[in-house]
Amino acid sequence: MTKALAVLLLLLPSALYAQTLTVGSKRFAESRILGEIVTQTTTAVGEAHADHKSGLGNTGIVFAALQSGSIDVYPEYTGTITQELLKTKETLDLPAMNNRLAALGLAAGVPLGFNDTYALAMRDDQAQKLGIRTLSDLAKHPELKLGLSQEFLKRADGWPGVKAAYSLPFESPQGLDHGLAYEAIAGGQIEVTDIYSTDSKIAKYKLRVLTDDKHYFPAYDAVLLYRKDVPTRLPRTWAALQKLSGRITALQMIALNARVELQGMTPPVVAAGFLSGKTAPTEAAYPPGFWATLFAKDFWPETRQHLFLVFVSLALSILVAVPLGIWAARTPAAAQPILSITGLIQTIPSLALLAFLIPLLHRIGPLPAIVALFLYSLLPIVRNTYTGLTDISPSLRESALALGLPPLARLRLIELPLAARAIFAGIKTAAVINVGTATIAAFIGAGGYGNRISQGLENNNDLLLLSGAIPAAALALLVQWGFDLLDKAVVPKGLR
Repeated sequence: MTKALAVLLLLLPSALYAQTLTVGSKRFAESRILGEIVTQTTTAVGEAHADHKSGLGNTGIVFAALQSGSIDVYPEYTGTITQELLKTKETLDLPAMNNRLAALGLAAGVPLGFNDTYALAMRDDQAQKLGIRTLSDLAKHPELKLGLSQEFLKRADGWPGVKAAYSLPFESPQGLDHGLAYEAIAGGQIEVTDIYSTDSKIAKYKLRVLTDDKHYFPAYDAVLLYRKDVPTRLPRTWAALQKLSGRITALQMIALNARVELQGMTPPVVAAGFLSGKTAPTEAAYPPGFWATLFAKDFWPETRQHLFLVFVSLALSILVAVPLGIWAARTPAAAQPILSITGLIQTIPSLALLAFLIPLLHRIGPLPAIVALFLYSLLPIVRNTYTGLTDISPSLRESALALGLPPLARLRLIELPLAARAIFAGIKTAAVINVGTATIAAFIGAGGYGNRISQGLENNNDLLLLSGAIPAAALALLVQWGFDLLDKAVVPKGLR
């Protein structure tokens, strides 16, 4: 009886949460806050376990995660859905939008109550001096220096369309991270940038939002974009989420963003304050001071995540790359294709590779990050293995043949030991590269030091950014020193 009760208690949490709702959000404060509001609302219902994959990256990555089923719902904007995702310039209401989303197994709903449109802005004092109030006025000042977010530069509803609609003379605006644009415009490095209308920093940096006098930008009403099965799979949770409809005004959203971007609070704390109707605590997300920020409570979990990504991917790459290098060295016809393909992989931009892997693997998190790091690790190990084996002196190979050793014995006893130092150098290079490249894992919910770097960029928090960048650099040095010590232990003394 006692054993049966114990088993029942162990199984009870699984029974309570037979379902999981995976919530996604993009890599900016507002999206993280809205994602937390959805997550905490789901948790309060108790019908499903809510898992928030926070700050996954840009629209392309989050949308790919939704389509693949890696997430079930995320906050999106109607203008982005119509123009960027559905690729239409038509103005669609929710029913018309859902007719087109149905073919993708998706739907949009729960209008949250505010419009967060794109706009262009510049310092108010400069705009007043030049007499600029509208986007049309910009055409009269080709001398102005524009700095636009990378996503806005490429979006169908972003810079290409604005430039055409207003006949703007600017040829090649500078691309930069959205979170850095405010500092750049305040420091005079750029003079015009794209903003969201609910950004909390507009007032702080005394910016003038230029009037969209030709009404180019559509409405960007905040909604939930979700997989169609969510309402039927989790009816009580969906009923609770529908109660969020119309609850957040633009002024409220600006205030919530300010708590994260200006006061340094975490999105979970801000979301909890909103849902409870109480003013959220004023404590910052990270304690003041560099050392306190560096060794905040998330330091060791993120260290473990980073080490896991680096060394699992490295181990897999060694298992594959060393045999590939041996094959290339022993088969001249295979050498060029192997070296070319591994070299080509190295040229693929990391975010593009991640965006491709999400639908291919049907998931986000550590797996696509490990696959990406594995692919990036192949080139240095393959090339060094190939070089180490092909550089062996012909006289040494002839001596091995004269001894009558079979091919595998020659490889194991003569060639690999002679090439060991070159192979080991390739492995060390791959490991150090992996430490730095693993910071991109934060964009797909795999954790690591990239979380801090990403949030530091978003909020112009130099301490937070450094608290992620410095441990990553220190880890790279430790890995290099560790491999140097291992080199002395593994490589024969006569070859060092």
